[in-house]
Amino acid sequence: MNDAIDPTVAPSGTGCVECDAEGGWWVHLRRCAACGHIGCCDDSPQRHASAHWRLTGHPIIRSFEPGEDWFWDYDTDAYTEGPALAPPSSRPADETVPGPRGRVPADWRAQLQARRG
Repeated sequence: MNDAIDPTVAPSGTGCVECDAEGGWWVHLRRCAACGHIGCCDDSPQRHASAHWRLTGHPIIRSFEPGEDWFWDYDTDAYTEGPALAPPSSRPADETVPGPRGRVPADWRAQLQARRG
């Protein structure tokens, strides 16, 4: 697991890298423990965190939500343990959920329900 977690690498930013580039929005954020990539969770429309795992093979993520410090291993589909990671440990606490402020559609709940079928 040594190469799956690098506690010295900083997060890639304060929002989902791909959603920010595309002007999209997310529900919650996840941080790759190997490279610091910030991606949106699987409840989000684009699921960029798990897409990053499939693309890179980096299996361990950590929640990037304020007050949460859990790790998840995509390879085992289970929670796992991990060390403290380089700061910051979460998105800004004053950001909206879903976020980011100003890009979340008014019908976001309906969009998520439609996606779940």
